[in-house]
Amino acid sequence: MTLPSTPTVRSVNVPGARLHYEVRGAADFAARRGGPLVVVIGSPMASAEFAPLADVLAGDHTVVTFDPRGYANSPVDDSAAQSAVEQRADDVTAILDDLGAESADVFGSSGGAVTGLALVARHPGRVRTLVAHEPPLPELLPDAAEQRVNTEAIIDTFHRDGFEAAWMHFMRNAGFDVSSDDAPPISAEPSDDESRQTARFFDIDLRPTTQYLPDIDALKNSPSRVVIGIGADSGRLLTYRTSVALCELLGSTPVEFPGDHGGFLEAPTEFADALRTVLS
Repeated sequence: MTLPSTPTVRSVNVPGARLHYEVRGAADFAARRGGPLVVVIGSPMASAEFAPLADVLAGDHTVVTFDPRGYANSPVDDSAAQSAVEQRADDVTAILDDLGAESADVFGSSGGAVTGLALVARHPGRVRTLVAHEPPLPELLPDAAEQRVNTEAIIDTFHRDGFEAAWMHFMRNAGFDVSSDDAPPISAEPSDDESRQTARFFDIDLRPTTQYLPDIDALKNSPSRVVIGIGADSGRLLTYRTSVALCELLGSTPVEFPGDHGGFLEAPTEFADALRTVLS
C-alpha cells in the first residue's frame, strides 16, 4: 500500500495566470535528486485528482502535477479571457523552465492529453515520451460535424439548466452510463469555486479542446516518442473512437491501460505499473 506523500508546493507566473504545481519524489529537481521527471497533465482535472497516481509513481520518479489555469489554485487575471490548447502547452514549458528541466516524460489524461499533443508539436525536444491517454479529438471522426453540434448543445444545456444537467448531458454524449440507477445524486447549491470552475470548463475550455486538430506531421517527425493510451474498459466511449482515429493517422497501435477513461483514479497502483512499463 502506498501512503500519501507530502508534495513540495510551488508556483510560477505565466501570461494571464499564476500556476500552482506540486512536486513529489524530489523537492529540488534542479539538483537532480530523485528519479526521472514525469509531468502529469489534466484538463480540467487538477493536482488533487492525480495525487493517488502521483504518490505511487513517486517511489521511483520525480512527479509533477499542477492545476491548469483557472482551476483550483491557479488563478487567472481575467476569467473571461479565452484560452487555447497551445497556451496550455506553453504553461507546461513554463513549469519545466521553473524547475530547470530541459525535458520530461509526460502523461496527459483526456483534455490534458490534448495539451500534451500540442506540447510535443509546439515545443520540440521538451518531451521525451508523451503518453496521451484518451484524448477527446472528435474532429478526427467521420461524424465530426455532428459532434460539434453535440458540443454546442451541451454548452446550451449549461446556460439553460445549470451545471448538473450539463454534466449529465456531457457524460451521456461521452458514452458513459448515466441511467437513473448510476447517476450521481443531485448536489446542494454549488460553491462559488465549483460554479467558477464549471463555467470555465463549459465556456472557455470545452470548445478549443474538442475542436483541436493535432499536427500529425509534427507528431510523426518529432524527436519525442508519442504513445496513445486507451482504457481496457473504454470501448463504449467517444474517447475510445478518437484515440483509435489518432493512432490510425500516426500509424501506431494504442497501448491498453487498466480501467476506462478514469482508470488512474480507480486503480492507481495498476495504472502506474502500466505507465512505468511504457516509460521504461
